[in-house]
Amino acid sequence: QVQLVESGGGLVQAGGSLRLSCAASGRTFSLYAMGWFRQAPGKEREFVAVISGNGRPTYYRDSVKGRFTISRDNAKNTVYLQMNSLKPEDTAVYSCAQEGVGSAVVAGWRFGSWGQGIQVTVSS
Repeated sequence: QVQLVESGGGLVQAGGSLRLSCAASGRTFSLYAMGWFRQAPGKEREFVAVISGNGRPTYYRDSVKGRFTISRDNAKNTVYLQMNSLKPEDTAVYSCAQEGVGSAVVAGWRFGSWGQGIQVTVSS
């Protein structure tokens, strides 16, 4: 049973930074791609960044390139999302996901296990 637990969200002013963490358990972590997704009120879920099992390659949605960095520590079974230069439009519930059977497909990986999500709010 895969379990994903996010932490690190909160309220930050525009231009600020946050680092999200997602601790995974249940499967051999390094074998699976991981991703961060977000959903803003009234909008569909969208992918933010994904990373392969060994850390490369990584992919980002255009609106976060140069501001967000996804990374992972396979020894700690944890994936991170460093978010810099945050904008009000980054406000959303952020969820991490692990490669598996599911309907969300990014860069050829299918994501099927999800964390509970964590709120990120960026004030202007």
